[in-house]
Amino acid sequence: MDTRWMLLWFEAPLQSWGADSKFSRRDTLEFPTKSGVLGLVLCAMGASGEQKELLARFSNLKQTVLSFQYDRESLLHDFQMIGSEYDSDDPWQSMLIPKTGNGKSAVGGGTKLTHRYYLQNAIFAVLLEVPADLTETIANFLQNPVYPIYLGRRCCVPTDFVYHGVFASENEAEQAAKDYALKKSEMRNENLPDYAKKSLSLNFKVIDGDFPEMGDVFTLNDVPIQFGTQKVYRDRRVTKISEGLL
Repeated sequence: MDTRWMLLWFEAPLQSWGADSKFSRRDTLEFPTKSGVLGLVLCAMGASGEQKELLARFSNLKQTVLSFQYDRESLLHDFQMIGSEYDSDDPWQSMLIPKTGNGKSAVGGGTKLTHRYYLQNAIFAVLLEVPADLTETIANFLQNPVYPIYLGRRCCVPTDFVYHGVFASENEAEQAAKDYALKKSEMRNENLPDYAKKSLSLNFKVIDGDFPEMGDVFTLNDVPIQFGTQKVYRDRRVTKISEGLL
């Protein structure tokens, strides 16, 4: 398959990339998942429903994540009450009402305290491999999205443009990300005194594949096979390369 590499820039006060979340506890990884990134792309395209054929074109393509930071990012733990005043006859609203293990309504109305986790002040460059014939379409929709795009959850609104170009190779896309990080640092520091100046430095890198000699290896169930009401995913192996090994 002929492919290109698209540079996506994820920057926001809050981001959340769940890979193993439960109903009452919504965790976040420390970097974007492939399911989250493709969900954002399909959201921009207005491609709702299962989208099995479209997702199949991305299932064996790569995704690389570069984590940048001014300061050490932190984790926010939020508490939210859910399950109140939802319409049980509406198929989407009914999914938000807590139920027992056999699917019946919970005793006492089903209102429940949930735990939500967010990354604060995280900045990522996502290098997404895409089919060559879809690059122009995806680029147009990312700049003019059909549905609002967000970084993991609806409250995580990006504060910079997400789309930053298409490149012939991963190396070119990675260099463009580093150049943009340098540009942002220069713009930020332009009118600041020396003691307040900070550079946007590369913190870690996440690549597809199993490379234990390069860093920590994870198995993530985040390759989407089917979206919609019944989501289906498969596993992939990724390696996180820390700052000292880059």
